Amino acid sequence: MSQPLQGKVALVAGATRGAGRGIAVQLGAAGATVYVTGRSTRARRSEYDRPETIEDTADLVTEAGGHGIAVPTDHLDPAQVRTLVDRIADEQDRLDILVNDIWGGEHLFEWDSPVWEHDLDNGLRLLRLAIETHAITNHHALPLLLRRPGGLVVEMTDGTDAYNRENYRLSFFYDLAKTSVIRMAFALGHELGPRGATAVALTPGWLRSEMMLDNFGVREDNWRDALDRVPHFAISETPHYVGRAVAALAADPDVARWNGQSLDSGSLARTYGFTDLDGSRPDAWRYMVEVQDADKPADTTGYR
Repeated sequence: MSQPLQGKVALVAGATRGAGRGIAVQLGAAGATVYVTGRSTRARRSEYDRPETIEDTADLVTEAGGHGIAVPTDHLDPAQVRTLVDRIADEQDRLDILVNDIWGGEHLFEWDSPVWEHDLDNGLRLLRLAIETHAITNHHALPLLLRRPGGLVVEMTDGTDAYNRENYRLSFFYDLAKTSVIRMAFALGHELGPRGATAVALTPGWLRSEMMLDNFGVREDNWRDALDRVPHFAISETPHYVGRAVAALAADPDVARWNGQSLDSGSLARTYGFTDLDGSRPDAWRYMVEVQDADKPADTTGYR
């Protein structure tokens, strides 16, 4: 297997599960050394109280062909993030890829609840987890990333700039969080571009994360059983699809062409030629606009 990222060092912040895990594993498959962080460990679970751990993710990275290193980190704590980056500097003397996938807000936002009815403490914590964590991590990690030209920063979000600009995203706090991350990548593009690095915002489509599969009462091997209840779930994708998108970006010598832009897994699959694990190329955001939001019957023909 080709390993174009052999010798590269990545930090996937928020790699316990979901997109973060898929990204870490695919960077490992491309040969990278990947530091994976989060708060859920084999010794202690976060408030999610779920079974996935950063140690499991690190093992999957190594099994895929890379070198996975799990480092428990609360990215709301600047001291912990500084210690993490110091460790990477001491052990590797470089950082080539930074993926900010820290989130932790699924249990905090209330669907279609206006700001004056939404629990304020939950909303403010959601913003801290979704935005402040990214800012803290960038503050401490970017000096190391900038030691060598060609570094890549990926700000993970939900929705493209075009889609989020035209559509209300579930609640005031969720909408603000996901749109802010896109703008964060735009701002980083201006600060990193002249210094030889690239920043992008990236969104998966409808992600078949561990939590989503559990919510629908299915597994990855029988996920289509959920289509009777949620027909548009047919456009969904595994976390490895967006993982392959990050790996393709990181291996692209002309990645600077994307600097400051909002990208999605489906459009990058067409550009770089990668597929999801089943060989398909879901184009979820085009499907959302042209089929789901247009109230058409679920039909993925021409979209995967």
